[in-house]
Amino acid sequence: MQKVLLVWPEKCTGCRVCELACSWEHERVFSPALSRIQVVSWKREGVDVPMVCQQCQTALCMEACTARAIDRDPETGAVLVDARRCIGCHMCVLACPFGGPAIHPETGKIIKCDLCGGSPRCAGMCPVGAIEYVRADRVGLARKRASLGYLARYLDLAAKEG
Repeated sequence: MQKVLLVWPEKCTGCRVCELACSWEHERVFSPALSRIQVVSWKREGVDVPMVCQQCQTALCMEACTARAIDRDPETGAVLVDARRCIGCHMCVLACPFGGPAIHPETGKIIKCDLCGGSPRCAGMCPVGAIEYVRADRVGLARKRASLGYLARYLDLAAKEG
């Protein structure tokens, strides 16, 4: 069974440990600019959301790649970029609706989450559990349970006020 990264934005504290773990794993430097996961912050609202490749079943980045540098790992299900074949046209960046692929600031080629070969460092290092590596078939159930928990808390508060 293939696994995916499940992000819980409501748990994210904006610490950016995930970015540092990722850049260290792939580049051997602590640099958020070289990370395959990016934490997007809305300061005024106090919201931080880790953004990472969704490893889409129908990967638009792969379809848009004119150099055929993007393929799926049959073992992990990760959509991978072959940097040797990438020509840096950035069509995959334009095609992805989730902002998964990024441009390496030094090479100009594409970098994106590769699930660290089946052991994502971002999930393993997240101190608050905002990123989990779960079976793909469990994502829908986890989201439903979270939504129901939120609804139950809301209804409980409304009943107390009411």
